Amino acid sequence: MSENSEAPDVDATPAGAAAGPRPEPLFLFGTTWVDRSGGYGLRRAGAAVGSLVATVAACFVLRFAYQGLEIADVGNTVGILVVVMFAICSAVAFRKTWEGFGRRPADPAREASLRGLKTIGFIGSLLAYFLRTFMEAPGEGLRRAEYETALARYEKRRAARTGNPAARRTTKGKRPKRK
Repeated sequence: MSENSEAPDVDATPAGAAAGPRPEPLFLFGTTWVDRSGGYGLRRAGAAVGSLVATVAACFVLRFAYQGLEIADVGNTVGILVVVMFAICSAVAFRKTWEGFGRRPADPAREASLRGLKTIGFIGSLLAYFLRTFMEAPGEGLRRAEYETALARYEKRRAARTGNPAARRTTKGKRPKRK
């Protein structure tokens, strides 16, 4: 499913598969978030540890880059600007990533334009991912709400069309009931 769609698709399903909307898979979790089976808890713990390790590794990489600036003797002004730039970009990336777990972007073009900023502030995105794993699988709340809405719509449509439409009486010419 695309990122811009509102709810899971209702597709014609192959024989033997359940009809109706299908849940959207999450990165690292697939569709195990629906019923929280298949090692869901272990996957969440693994995602938390993995994102924390990646965050720490990213901080070391930035530290080495800063040391490179010190060795190059570019001056305090450039060093301060680099630190401030990474701090601001990380804060924006954290906020946008955290918001992305709860709702789809209102303006996808604006989100696309912020991609570079979020790439520079990747530490903020990793930190948001780490913190979100303590509440749920990152993005689970949004996908669950969309999936439950799609299920409710599907059941409503399905209930509205039960029965044989050929057996219904017409309002103008009443047909006798078949026995």
